[in-house]
Amino acid sequence: MARYVDLHPDNPQSRLITKIADAMRDDDALVAYPTDSGYALGCRVGNREGRDRILRIRGLDERHHFTLMCSDFSQLGQLVKIDNSAFRAIRAATPGPYTFILPGMPEVPRRLLHPKKKTVGVRIPDHVVVQALLAELGEPILSSTLILPGETEPRTMGWEVKEDLDHDVDIVIEAGETPAEPTTVVDFSDGPPEVIRRGAGDPSRFEG
Repeated sequence: MARYVDLHPDNPQSRLITKIADAMRDDDALVAYPTDSGYALGCRVGNREGRDRILRIRGLDERHHFTLMCSDFSQLGQLVKIDNSAFRAIRAATPGPYTFILPGMPEVPRRLLHPKKKTVGVRIPDHVVVQALLAELGEPILSSTLILPGETEPRTMGWEVKEDLDHDVDIVIEAGETPAEPTTVVDFSDGPPEVIRRGAGDPSRFEG
């Protein structure tokens, strides 16, 4: 059964954040956690089994674009290749509900990259709980929006996630109301930005 951790949305309890980070680091825990655009599934980047569990829960194949959840722009810049125009546009839009598709740096494990494009998603969330967890973990979180097979919107209620995925994840984090709209996804991997999913972030800043 999944552990259910109730965190304060504005001032998350540091001892609980530490316990979650320790479980991710020491026990390879897979966590369902709230973000600024609905719930996500997340684990350490080096957690191979966690990656496979995410694919299995979501009913996805190897071509799925995983997202590396980053604490800040500096961490993001160590994971992907960014030219000057993309740098300015992405920096101006973060933190926020955007996911950016970019070519991965050599440090990113091949299993996390799109098999043909060698790209990966990156984003910087505007969410106190996620930022606290990233700071405690000290590394990006390998993530995917928690949209289950047959559904079109991300989950938004911790108790529902616990009920439906009690035997599929290790920890469910509750931290109050969560938006129901997924991120806006912008692909910078092949020249000019291309909006490939319209979501919570204003897509107009990347169009035209």
